[in-house]
Formats: sequence, structure tokens, C-alpha cells
Amino acid sequence: MATASNPVSNTLSAAPAPNVNWLFLDLNSYFASVEQEVRPELRNRPVAVVPSLVNTTCCIAASYEAKARGVKTGTMVKEARELCPEIVFVEGRHELYTEYHKKIVRAVETCIPVTAVRSIDEMVCQLIGRERSLLAAMDLGRRVKEAIRKQVGSTLRCSVGLAPNQYLAKVATDMEKPDGLVALTKDVLKDALATLKLQDLPGVGARMEKRLNDKGINSMADLMAVLERDHGREQTGELWGSVWGERMWHWLNGDDFDMEETEHAKSVGHQHVLAPAFRNPESAWAVAHKLLHKAAMRMRGEKLWTSRIGLTIAFVGKGRIRGSSPFGPSRSESWSAEMRLLECQDNATLIRALHKLWNQRPQGPAYQQPFFLSVVLAGLVPEARHSLTLFDAQDGSEGRQRLAETMDTLNNKYGMSTLAPATMLAAFEAAPTRIAFRSVPELFDHSQKGISGRL
Repeated sequence: MATASNPVSNTLSAAPAPNVNWLFLDLNSYFASVEQEVRPELRNRPVAVVPSLVNTTCCIAASYEAKARGVKTGTMVKEARELCPEIVFVEGRHELYTEYHKKIVRAVETCIPVTAVRSIDEMVCQLIGRERSLLAAMDLGRRVKEAIRKQVGSTLRCSVGLAPNQYLAKVATDMEKPDGLVALTKDVLKDALATLKLQDLPGVGARMEKRLNDKGINSMADLMAVLERDHGREQTGELWGSVWGERMWHWLNGDDFDMEETEHAKSVGHQHVLAPAFRNPESAWAVAHKLLHKAAMRMRGEKLWTSRIGLTIAFVGKGRIRGSSPFGPSRSESWSAEMRLLECQDNATLIRALHKLWNQRPQGPAYQQPFFLSVVLAGLVPEARHSLTLFDAQDGSEGRQRLAETMDTLNNKYGMSTLAPATMLAAFEAAPTRIAFRSVPELFDHSQKGISGRL
């Protein structure tokens, strides 16, 4: 493994240096770092960014000074104060973080074109020609870091990962933080990956780790042993129980296998935690409309059709104790419902379906304070596999589809409030656009397609 302090361990060797194909950039403590950049009085102090300045919410970002005291993403405000009494809470300013995101992209592109934005604090660049030499790539990584510091802000730091594929480059960014520069080349993969934990791999959470443990994979060494077997590809696929396993086999072996390969999304959705002033049925209904509007636009943008819609509502109440949670009050009752649809894309059909689900929600005094909403469009199929119905040409669906496409075009260009159902207008006050931990709000930023996330 090469690092900034030890770029190539065998520089005096006659063997040629290995190549890398991708540079992955991960901004460190991004939201908090931006706040420290624009407010010098916050520098070198523990800072936490929160959705709103109330005690019932959680930290959505923490500066490295706060992280050193145990405060991290998802830590509740009360707990953060106990861990770090001198911590400064700052209400998130998502317009500011999007503005700085654009500045960072421009700074990176003075060194190398950005191939894809993965989230508001992550982007990836493909290396070509002489850039692929490890020494040249390490130098390029340093220049990218310097460009961000000089052109955007002195407090902004990033970790840069270099590797044969995007997945490993992402892994490399997490191996040295903050301000790291790490290269994973094929010749060091086995030894370097063996130092990690299973959950250090993107896509391996607690549930996936348990699944692997149940199948006898308790460490990265166990997983690497499977990769080396004669039928390792098939066995890795069996471990994951999906095509994702075979992709992991390619990625962990250093193959430059496309991260966007083949499979379309199975669902698309948005969720939102209501501020205390808007925890009432009227505001919640308006917000549900906005969530649906955003999800439908994303779905149509990816040329997908939905056959199911789901709605989840959590209410402030006397239900189970949730403990530390980013989703609101410590005691809550939740409710969910789903209904099937003929494959559709248009707003009118989806709004009717959402209205039916809304009318099924629990009633009574205990259910008058909704604080969390989620709308999901599921059972997605690509346009090429969409099944036409006998009545498609007779029920006005073609006209509704053209209307939806026109609305999407205008909203993508001028902002999502340009054209919207009248019943959704109240949502713009009740649910301002937010960036969910690691996403660029695609309808907030008119010039850049974003990554999915919460409203």
C-alpha cells in the first residue's frame, strides 16, 4: 500500500511501478469544515451541524475536534453535549454546502476532469495515459488537495484514494483520515485488505456482516481466502446472495468493473423529519406530496416505471423507546402501508394512490403529531420492459405523461417549485430542501445531477 509519506516502497527497484485507473476524493467532515471556513471563530473548535437547533435532533456532521471527543454523525444533541460540553451547534445551511460543492468541483477540474459526482462530498476521476503511473497519480492527488486549499478554502481537507477500480479507490479514502492519500495497487491488495474489518467495505453493514458470519466469514482474511479459490467468483456470489457478490469478487481482485453495471434501481424514495412547528396533519400531507413529487421526478429521469407505492408515518407518542436516533423523538409510534399499481409514471395516478394511502393512516388524538414521513416508489421496471395496458392510449395517460415530462424539464432547469401541484405549495415552508448526510439535492442544484437522498 502506498501512502503520501511512502509513495512507492520499491522506487529503487528495476520493476515498473504499478498503474491505477481511478482517483476517488472524499471531503473530510465536509459540512462542519465549510462552517469553519466561513466562520473563522469556529476553527479549531468542536463543531456539530444539526438540522435544527432543538434538543430532539441529532448531529448530521461533526468537525474533527468534535469527533476526537466521541461526537459523530447520528449522535443525539443531548449526548453530544455530555460528551463535549464546549461543543458549538450550527444549523445546517444546505445552500452554502451546495455552493462550496460546486467550487470544489471547479477546483478539482483545474487538475483533472471529474468523471462523476458520487455525493456532495465525494467525486471520482478516471485516470488516462501517463496519469495512471502510480508516481504520477500520487502527484496528481497532492495537486488536487492543494487546489482545493488554495481555490476554495484553507480549512477544507480531503482524503484521496487511488486504485485499479472505483470501489477500491473509495476503500482507500477511508484508510487514512483526515487528509489522507492512499493507493491500493494490485500487487499490495491482499496484504492491504487483510488489515481491514468487514464493515470497512462499502456496502457491508451490520446485517451483511452477520450474513457473512453465519456463512463462516468472520474476517477479511476469510473473505480473501474465498476470493482465491478456483470457484471464488461463484462462491462470493453465493455469500451475498445476489449479483452484488460477483461484483465484489471483481472489485476486490482489482478488476476495473463498472460500478454502474447493468441493474436498475429497485425502488426510489425520499423521507423527511418535520420540524416541531410543522408536526400536524396538514403540513405532513403537504410534505408527503413533495416527497412523492421528488421521487417521481427521479424515477422518470431514470426512465423507470413503478408498480407499487408505499407510505410510512411516525408519530410522537407513547410507543416504544427508540434510543439515540436521527429520526426524532425518543418515543414514537410508526405506521406503514403499501398498494399495488398498474405500471405508471404520471403524477396524477401517483397522487391519487398517495391520497388513498393517506386516508388509511391511523386516526385519533394519539396520531395528530406526525414527525417523520417516507414515500417510496417500488417494483420499478425499465422503460424497455414496461408493459403497456389495453387502455394506455384511451385513458389520457399519454397526455399526462407528456405533461409530467414538461414539468420535469422546467423543474430541473429552474428549481422544483417552478411547476408543482397546488396542494404541495405548503410543503416548501414545512419541508425546505435538505442534504441527507451524503447527497447533492438534485432539484436544489440546477446545474448538477445529484445523488438520491432525503428531502
